[in-house]
Amino acid sequence: MSLSEQTKKMTEEFIASQPEDAQATIQQGFEFIMSSDFGINALGEGDQATNFKLPNAQGVTTQLSVLLKQGPVILNFYRGGWCPYCNLEFKALNDIVPQIRELGAKLVGISPELPDNSLTTVEKHQLQFEVLSDVGNQVARQYGIVMDVPAAMRPLYLQWGLDVPQANGDDTWELPIPATYVINSDGRITMAYVNKNYTERLEPSEIITILQSLDVTA
Repeated sequence: MSLSEQTKKMTEEFIASQPEDAQATIQQGFEFIMSSDFGINALGEGDQATNFKLPNAQGVTTQLSVLLKQGPVILNFYRGGWCPYCNLEFKALNDIVPQIRELGAKLVGISPELPDNSLTTVEKHQLQFEVLSDVGNQVARQYGIVMDVPAAMRPLYLQWGLDVPQANGDDTWELPIPATYVINSDGRITMAYVNKNYTERLEPSEIITILQSLDVTA
């Protein structure tokens, strides 16, 4: 089953499990997100990737420009380890890490979660790639992909046990729009997938296809 088929199935089953009033709130929340201008200024294909320094799950600073000296980098901005769609994506991405490495590239996950929570995510899913902590969504903001959880949906999130402010260590409900960037070693964005509909994610096979088209020896 493809990742898109898995996420679609999860969405259908989850919404069906909710009472009618919650279903209505979810629908209104989605309509608000999709009609918003979230991500309107997101970096896209052909843009120069913004350099950054962020701590990984162990607190060690990682810099994009340093990673790019070793080859192409895939940046995967995700909402948090609490997000069931991100969990499905983690599994799918973890499965292609060997192929990514063989193609001379590196996969890096980025979320606004506190480092301790990022470490929990890494350990829980046995991730074979780096996970960085973008507290305050500073890097996500530079990439133009910050969004807010609709106010009407926040009580539902808490009801579902998804305390975003607690996970991120601030008092906001800001999250990155789920996005995947393939950045060539020259720092240029070769592919940009930015989707406000957080229930949809890029198929990992597309990442491999893009990497295969790059000349990593250039």
